[in-house]
Amino acid sequence: MAVQEHLVELSEKHRKLDLAIEQELQYPNSDTFRINELKKQKLRLKDEIRHLKKHLH
Repeated sequence: MAVQEHLVELSEKHRKLDLAIEQELQYPNSDTFRINELKKQKLRLKDEIRHLKKHLH
């Protein structure tokens, strides 16, 4: 898979995690553990995206 395609895929996953976090936060008794796990996944993706973009240029 080309790096650019991989970046698009990672960006889409990042966006979906953002939506999942927003949805979870809408519940009065939202699962804090789940929200934290989703945020960690989102940060890992962000770091990977940044790393790949750095090596593209």
